[in-house]
Amino acid sequence: MEKNNIQIRQSDEHCPVRKSLAVLGGKWTLLILFQINKRIIRYGDLKRSIPGISEKMLIQELNHLVEAGFVAKKAYPEIPPRVEYSLTEKGINALPIVDSLAAFGLENLS
Repeated sequence: MEKNNIQIRQSDEHCPVRKSLAVLGGKWTLLILFQINKRIIRYGDLKRSIPGISEKMLIQELNHLVEAGFVAKKAYPEIPPRVEYSLTEKGINALPIVDSLAAFGLENLS
């Protein structure tokens, strides 16, 4: 039987897993990406789609994802204010990670 010869390097600041977790490792981050998915969603709809998240945390996570380039935010100058969120290309590229976690959960965590 042949052993797998994958070389695992030190998980220092140059580690791609560490860098990915710095952006995507938040408690709510992947759930937010999962809910936005390939649609445009308003803030209130997004808040309702993630039970248990506080307003403060949702705003903080959305700002983090906008800064990191995963989510686009469009604010309309209306009263009352209207804000819409959608995934950028980078955010869409992260969807397979979310899909893999969902598949793992369905298969292994009943």
